[in-house]
Amino acid sequence: MKLFGTDGIRGEAGVAPLDPETVARIGGALARAAGVTGLRALVGRDTRESGQWIEEALARGLAGEGATLVTAGVVPTPAIAYLAKADGFDLGLMISASHNPFHDNGIKVFSGTGEKFSAALEDEVERIVDDASWQVPAASHGATPGGALAAHYMAHLRQILTDAGPLTGSRVVVDCANGATSALAPDLFRSLGLEVDVIGAAPDGRNINLACGSTAMEALQAQVVASDAVLGVAFDGDGDRALFVDHRGQRVDGDAVMLICADLLRAEAGLTGDAIVATVMSNIGLELALKARGIDLVRCPVGDKHVMEEMLARGLALGGEQSGHVIFARHLFTGDGMATALHVLRAVISTGHDLATLAAGLTVYPQVLVNVRVRSRTDISTVPAVAEALRAVEARLDGHGRLLVRYSGTEPLLRIMLEGRDQDEIRVWANEIATAVRAHLA
Repeated sequence: MKLFGTDGIRGEAGVAPLDPETVARIGGALARAAGVTGLRALVGRDTRESGQWIEEALARGLAGEGATLVTAGVVPTPAIAYLAKADGFDLGLMISASHNPFHDNGIKVFSGTGEKFSAALEDEVERIVDDASWQVPAASHGATPGGALAAHYMAHLRQILTDAGPLTGSRVVVDCANGATSALAPDLFRSLGLEVDVIGAAPDGRNINLACGSTAMEALQAQVVASDAVLGVAFDGDGDRALFVDHRGQRVDGDAVMLICADLLRAEAGLTGDAIVATVMSNIGLELALKARGIDLVRCPVGDKHVMEEMLARGLALGGEQSGHVIFARHLFTGDGMATALHVLRAVISTGHDLATLAAGLTVYPQVLVNVRVRSRTDISTVPAVAEALRAVEARLDGHGRLLVRYSGTEPLLRIMLEGRDQDEIRVWANEIATAVRAHLA
């Protein structure tokens, strides 16, 4: 059974592999793969209604292998990554499907060093789950409450920015996506001395990411303008990414945030290697803006796990994704939405410029993204009509843009991304490719 995608295990809650028995087997397999006697694991979850029973199933599987599971309750994904290392756990588990709707859920796995599980360990877990020679015991006592774990994580965050300085008394708008940051983010920003308007912070188990958060920012944009706020920040359901809105109500994506933070870290002599990591989805405009500053852009596959691996391999301080996952090596080797927001505030404070001015340093090339649902992940180079459509578009771009075609890591989709000088032109070209894909792969 293939369990792991680009960001852990994900699927519809209650349906294999996220049915109770398979989840329990996953818990047992994680303990076996870790190979630690008396293993201690930490678990957190977002606000989905399925999170509680998935936690209980994991606890049963872990207990069957002599492991102990401690729960931090509802916390953001980065809290689990940080606390797994800081509090001496052997594993960290986060129950979440990130930006997906409530009926989906998932399991993200961190090692005791706070890093995403390696591909080799993921393969070993899948092998153990498939091994019919062992079974999970029928009952366990569940997870043990973890006490002040969330407070420990918040104290770590506050080391990034202790107060708002000249922004004290300024208004910001925070959209928590009815997710894992709902109980933490508003208090964090108020503790800096900011006035905080909060939206999307009334989770009911089913409204996570529903018309709010980083995937639906219209309400945030309107509220920032209506309340005369200096900026707005939108988290996703599990709090590992953040996108922003400037005082005019304009969106500021992860590419602009990475440019702003590269400038911030360089000014503080903290941009090791004069390079940052971004995925193949980041706009070519980021690459050009960094190049003008003498900063290299190292590209990697989509997924913050790949960003982390490249940063570690090269000893770099900053990396991230256009979607808002940003990693600060001196803070944590996974995306952290609240940490990203604090760094953006630091940039505004240290430069004296508003977010709109800072984001204007990025000239964005027009980009088109078309998703086509497919039957299977066929090698597109073996489908003559699709391969020919790709070749034709590459020839038209003639070095003045980018074409990227890849399969989604979590859904049966082929993603077609085009960047070029003219929006209408590249949209036509992307649809030509999509038409060929639908005719032969859908």
